[in-house]
Amino acid sequence: MAISYDLEMGTSSSLEQVALALLDVGRPLGLFEEAVTPAQLTRDGAVTPLRTWIRVYERTPAPWAPVVTDFGITPTVAIGFGIHKHDKIPEQQDDLVRLSAGLLDRITGDALLSGMDTLWLMRRGGELILNARDDIWPERRLAVVHQPYRREALAFSEE
Repeated sequence: MAISYDLEMGTSSSLEQVALALLDVGRPLGLFEEAVTPAQLTRDGAVTPLRTWIRVYERTPAPWAPVVTDFGITPTVAIGFGIHKHDKIPEQQDDLVRLSAGLLDRITGDALLSGMDTLWLMRRGGELILNARDDIWPERRLAVVHQPYRREALAFSEE
């Protein structure tokens, strides 16, 4: 079973603008080689030093998708994170938090980060909410979030 996360964004930014912003966030962190281009991120994706596979793609959810029905967010772009499940999972999750937080600083609109049926964060109407679970958001991860936020229990509906 793959470990995957998605940062789904309802934004006016184009696929290419989001890919470029992702590179701008990830390169200083040492997560992308200089040879990685926005086109590569939107086509084949790229792999980080910890072997997380990352791809930017267009997102057109069905009207009954939980992101739409539960939270009123209609994503247009998403970033998929495929976690290498055999080594350094917490460190890879730290990387996806750093990338997601950096993107939220650069790209406007609503957003939802989820994986393994767990919601990590949601930004709706400019308000950022982080999941209240301390195992998801230990101090080292909270420290990379630069926008004001509040914490609360986040979950998809049971339906």
